[in-house]
Amino acid sequence: MSKIKPAKGAPYARILGVGGYRPTRVVPNEVILETIDSSDEWIRSRSGIQTRHWANDEETVAAMSIEASGKAIADAGITAEQVGAVIVSTVTHFKQTPAVATEIADKLGTNKAAAFDISAGCAGFGYGLTLAKGMIVEGSAEYVLVIGVERLSDLTDLEDRATAFLFGDGAGAVVVGPSNEPAIGPTIWGSEGDKSETIKQTVPWTDYREGEVERFPAITQEGQAVFRWAVFEMAKVAQQALDAAGIAASDLDVFIPHQANERIIDSMVKTLKLPESVTVARDVRTTGNTSAASIPLAMERLLATGEAKSGDTALVIGFGAGLVYAASVVTLP
Repeated sequence: MSKIKPAKGAPYARILGVGGYRPTRVVPNEVILETIDSSDEWIRSRSGIQTRHWANDEETVAAMSIEASGKAIADAGITAEQVGAVIVSTVTHFKQTPAVATEIADKLGTNKAAAFDISAGCAGFGYGLTLAKGMIVEGSAEYVLVIGVERLSDLTDLEDRATAFLFGDGAGAVVVGPSNEPAIGPTIWGSEGDKSETIKQTVPWTDYREGEVERFPAITQEGQAVFRWAVFEMAKVAQQALDAAGIAASDLDVFIPHQANERIIDSMVKTLKLPESVTVARDVRTTGNTSAASIPLAMERLLATGEAKSGDTALVIGFGAGLVYAASVVTLP
């Protein structure tokens, strides 16, 4: 018989607060058209994107995260000292070590919170949310800060017609804490590594360092392959998340998919047969694709504008490089 004491965590976990930060510079499609042969109409019809935000030198991954996190902590009604863990999902913190999460935890004023980064691309927020839920139920933390943050402008090839218009910068954060009732459903997550070449960094950092390539490494993707995978396979994953939570599409109030492309969003809405009463996040139009930051940023905007309200039932799904994915049903803070 084991001598280890059982965990004494909360029965359930929930999102208690949300915050976002978008860089001050707004970049319209006209700026993108200076380096690619395209048109504003083509970009909008292909992606829905009209503008995106690009960070300046002061708007670092850490700085944007701290701004978003401060708002989330205030929204949750707790103090930074109560945060027991900080999870940061990003692919644009260019120091291999230490994790940017440790800097964020310190500057926020947490009491030596556990802190680490994860790299799960556009599914990173869902991965972080799942880890946070486990920590709270297991009892290793009472409150966990989950941050999705990217400076994708640093990894954008402005001469690549397929991707130059897609990416933006920003940070979104949520505080996850204890709950007496289920408020974060089971996560349906996974990976399809055999498709990893469809979204990737062009070359390893070592190639650039050693002078084997002149162009700075950037993100590239096979657009049609990614589109087909997202539309057909991710709709199945989204449905599995609904089924796991015991929720029908008609029970949903809000749908917050990864803000990759509005055509993908529209196709998923159609495949899932979501009723018109469901509010659909379309933050991609003015924020672009911010990878790990896109779901919390979209959530924050829906709540701020009143398009969604506290207590609404939302389906969230992230998917991207890896290829990786994560979906769950949550109660909005």
